[in-house]
Amino acid sequence: MATRQNSTNGKPKSPRIQVVLPESICEQLNILASNQSRTVSNMAKVLIQEGIKKYFEKEDKSLVSENNFNTDKFRVELEKQSARRFKKASQRIRYYKKTDQK
Repeated sequence: MATRQNSTNGKPKSPRIQVVLPESICEQLNILASNQSRTVSNMAKVLIQEGIKKYFEKEDKSLVSENNFNTDKFRVELEKQSARRFKKASQRIRYYKKTDQK
């Protein structure tokens, strides 16, 4: 599962994953990245995006399920909002026990 961290200003960073690659693939990734003047991480991201896109086109499936899209949209909208404080301190509610009166 991807981990999500917060930056120093409190906004969430993009999710992070960790991948173990064989030496030969790592070398090829380095060559591709340098040829396109990209970082290795960015090159890996681009290749993953292209691979996922091709996979879903081949499988003739939607790239993102409607449910995930709505959830992501909702999360993004929440993150755009600033934190608000209540104008007035909350008041305590007092509960009294019923007493038997004679």
